Amino acid sequence: MKIYQKDTYTLITPTENSFDAFIAEFKEENDLLYKNHTVIELSDNLNSSESDLSLFLNVAKKYKAKSFSFIIICDAVNMDEISEEINVVPTLLEAEDMLEMEAIERDLGF
Repeated sequence: MKIYQKDTYTLITPTENSFDAFIAEFKEENDLLYKNHTVIELSDNLNSSESDLSLFLNVAKKYKAKSFSFIIICDAVNMDEISEEINVVPTLLEAEDMLEMEAIERDLGF
C-alpha cells in the first residue's frame, strides 16, 4: 500500500495482489488515516466486488463522524449495489469533485 499526501486529502493506492491482503494492511494503518480526507484508488487487478467494498462501511462512518470525507475509486462494481454511506466513484477527478461537494455541505451544516 502506498500513501500519498495531496494538498487537501490523502490518496491510498494498493500494491497488493489481492483485496484481502490490501484490506488487512489498510486495517493496520487506518488509525493514522482518520486525520485527513482519504481517497482509496482500487486497481483493477484486485477484482473488487460489492461485498468487498462493504467492508469499508464502518470506516466510512468513522470518517463522517470526524467530519472527513472517505471516497473509494472503483469502476469495476455496480454503484447501485453499494451502500449510500460509502462514496464510490469511477475516477480520481470525480473523487476530487466529491471532496469539494462534501466540503461545501459541511460548511452549510448538512
